[in-house]
Amino acid sequence: MGFLSDEDRAALEGAELVCPRTPLPVQMVSSDEYAPQPQTPAQAEVQARLMDMGGELARHQGLSRRRFFQTSAGMAAAFVALNDVYGPLFSVSRAEAATPDMAEARAEGLRGQLILDMHTHFLRDDTRLTGFVRMREAVGRQGWNPELEGKAQSLEDLKFDNYIKEIFLDSDTKAALISSAPSDIPQDWFLTNGQMAQARERVNGEAGGRRLFTHAIFTPGAPGWLEDLDAALELRPDSLKGYTVGDNTHKATSRHPWRMDDEAVAYKGYEKMAAAGRKIVCVHKGLFSREVEAQFPHLRPYADVRDVAKAAQDWPDLTFVIYHSAYRLGDPAAALRQFEETGRLDWVSDLAEIPERYGVTNVYADLGQVFAQTMIAEPRVCAALMGILIRGLGADHVCWGTDAVWTGAPQWQIEGLRRLEIPEDMRKTHGFAELGPADGPVKSAIFGGNNARLYGVDEAEIAGWSGDRLAQRKAAYLAQGPRPSLRRYGYVRSASA
Repeated sequence: MGFLSDEDRAALEGAELVCPRTPLPVQMVSSDEYAPQPQTPAQAEVQARLMDMGGELARHQGLSRRRFFQTSAGMAAAFVALNDVYGPLFSVSRAEAATPDMAEARAEGLRGQLILDMHTHFLRDDTRLTGFVRMREAVGRQGWNPELEGKAQSLEDLKFDNYIKEIFLDSDTKAALISSAPSDIPQDWFLTNGQMAQARERVNGEAGGRRLFTHAIFTPGAPGWLEDLDAALELRPDSLKGYTVGDNTHKATSRHPWRMDDEAVAYKGYEKMAAAGRKIVCVHKGLFSREVEAQFPHLRPYADVRDVAKAAQDWPDLTFVIYHSAYRLGDPAAALRQFEETGRLDWVSDLAEIPERYGVTNVYADLGQVFAQTMIAEPRVCAALMGILIRGLGADHVCWGTDAVWTGAPQWQIEGLRRLEIPEDMRKTHGFAELGPADGPVKSAIFGGNNARLYGVDEAEIAGWSGDRLAQRKAAYLAQGPRPSLRRYGYVRSASA
């Protein structure tokens, strides 16, 4: 099961087993690409406040607490709890949480916002990453969810039908890109390039429009990789994606790490991509904490952004989108201390400084796990990340991606960015600009405008989405009264550990 050892697994639990069904996570949830941090005392306080507030407001509104958490007012309550613990970083009021009509009116007013999530996942039918299945089968047998009607839960929760509900019905996402992760073990790819292409055809065929985009994974240095890239390009992927650490799922045995600026290897791939007219190159960087470095020191030189600038200079006609904004990840308190002492965050600051230092304009940052994990672990770090990226790259070079469905439906992340503001003291000290209103120019660019420009989505296509079959399906779902699952699908650190 990925890079996690038996000792690692003993300290983890499936998120569905232990995470409360709250509107947003109250501790770090990870895929098996990295180990989650334990719940912090502040996160535990958010959870306690939210459960108390949810119970009280639910009674006043004649709802169960679980049903209240599924509403717009319940979402507002979650951000009230965050503000109570971390300070007023999110635009929300107790009146919104206590007044369903107010909360729903706000949600309805933003529902049409253009949101293009170009970083999402589900798993293939024959995956061997069975740790997800085993944890969830036990839950089904124990009858924890009466909706299962005695049917054991399985990997279906991470696959196609659930993906459609979580991404398109339970969030304001208008279009998404399905991604994958490679492995030196062929059976352990999350999805093959062919499976991603098939998913795109199925979704777009059923929707009647281009609602799903895809990556094709490329693996520089692996045996036959250039021939594999030729085959992938024949599928006409919307962009390419690579992992410079090689096999990110099995880091201990990763045999083919690579550098973005390797003229003898990676550049051969770029040449093929450019010739095929596939000019968006997404590269996984970061999510490589000091603990991970201690386990896999041989991969450290490939995990940061030291190889980005030269590749961008040498290939000005390609666009390089750095996934997770290269954020190193780790102890959120340590990240906050680093920022307060130096004004920097590991690898994010390095990425943001590339345009000014090297004179390039073709480097972008994808948010991925950056926004999700810092928002719930230390919102001031989240605000600092956004400030650093926008100051260095520009608001027109920061792209929306959520890494869903690992942390559940992405609506809580959407609400997080809509509500987040960089504190005034941070703006004055570091020269950060305001993020502005939920539908203002900065957030609108990040949510959708930048990805629309990169992926060639024009206004006519966007207008067409409002009347396609997927829009009709969502309208019917909303008319019946939405029931978001509020599930998370990855791993959390066990409280006993």
